[in-house]
Amino acid sequence: MTLQADLTSQEFFRNPAAAIENLRRMGPVVEVRFPIIGKVWATTTQALADQVLKDTDIFTIRREDGNVAGLQWWMPGIVRTLANSMLSMDEPDHKRLRDIVDEAFRRRAVLDMEPHIQAIGDALADELFAEGSPAGLVERFARKLPLSVICELLGLPLADRAKFTEWASGFTRFSGALGFLGMLPKIFSMRRYIEAHLETVRRQGGQGLIAEIVRVEKDGGKISRSEIVSMVFLLLFAGHETTTHLISGSVLELLKNPDLRDWLREDDHRLDLAVEEFLRFITPVQFTKPRYVRRDVDLGGVTVKKGDKVMPMLAAANMDPLANPHPERLDLQRKPNRHIAFGTGIHFCLGHQLARIEGRCALKSLLRRWPGLALAVDPSEIKWRKRPGLRAIDRLPVVAGAASRRAEREKARVA
Repeated sequence: MTLQADLTSQEFFRNPAAAIENLRRMGPVVEVRFPIIGKVWATTTQALADQVLKDTDIFTIRREDGNVAGLQWWMPGIVRTLANSMLSMDEPDHKRLRDIVDEAFRRRAVLDMEPHIQAIGDALADELFAEGSPAGLVERFARKLPLSVICELLGLPLADRAKFTEWASGFTRFSGALGFLGMLPKIFSMRRYIEAHLETVRRQGGQGLIAEIVRVEKDGGKISRSEIVSMVFLLLFAGHETTTHLISGSVLELLKNPDLRDWLREDDHRLDLAVEEFLRFITPVQFTKPRYVRRDVDLGGVTVKKGDKVMPMLAAANMDPLANPHPERLDLQRKPNRHIAFGTGIHFCLGHQLARIEGRCALKSLLRRWPGLALAVDPSEIKWRKRPGLRAIDRLPVVAGAASRRAEREKARVA
């Protein structure tokens, strides 16, 4: 029986732990109907998610004919081109592309960027209420910080940030086939922009990851021009979109519980464990890409057939009580924390270090600058975007709060 669970409902996003527990009661593997993709087997335990993501002999991104799981016959060629990234590759092509980006990331020394990222966070926090109060935290802070960082890393002009924001907003709002088709103009615009930028870099050179990838291409590296376009598309949006929702989701949880907000603000050393728990508890990416089953196999007591599609549910893995006791509780001191918010196996998230740094810097900047930061509306009024597989707050209106206003007055008096 295929479950008709609504994985894009406000009820699901508001309390995923309860919805996931209901799914898990149905079994460790359940068949659900997922928007656009159709019927898939979803794992509800961490052990099975881990098995599917690591066993690339049985569970593959592509069929023998090269068709990518999740792509539909009616999708235009441009979608297939942009989807032709390392995320939709099996070995050996995945390793070929990943090695190119890994080398570029190593040259950029991501861990050394933390002071600069902190400075960006501090500047954005200073400007949070520049256009009045309440302020939209998603638009004015949570999206701007990771987008600014990834633009610098890639070597894209910050002046174009508004374009990226508009495109990204469209990518996270669709919830079905019609919404997907309505997004196509943004996809065409995005491809034209990337191709034009790549040509500029080829002619004039440049800085950042894009320039380094182009140098690999010029030196005869094994990467095609269409693969570079797909890679830049992936790095730009994967490099900021999920972190946007990690930051906004973390802030929401803290503002729902001001005692936690104050406790975290008291000691910056608490941020490392807190960010790991936010990654687990929020799980911005709720599902991985679907995998094809290469041959009949027993998965959690269910026989899945050759050609079936399986989607490991990261949100369920992170809420598995066998992996993390009392997973429904937000515990900012949880240790050990056995989450797989970044996936596992060969597709383990390339930007995991960067996302952790950005999450840590974002919370530090906000809590230092606005110690009394508070929600401007009741938590029940917060809405999530209906994009399947992504837990993304639509709007998060905030106010400075009494403690922040007192700190501002004291600062002005001393000055």
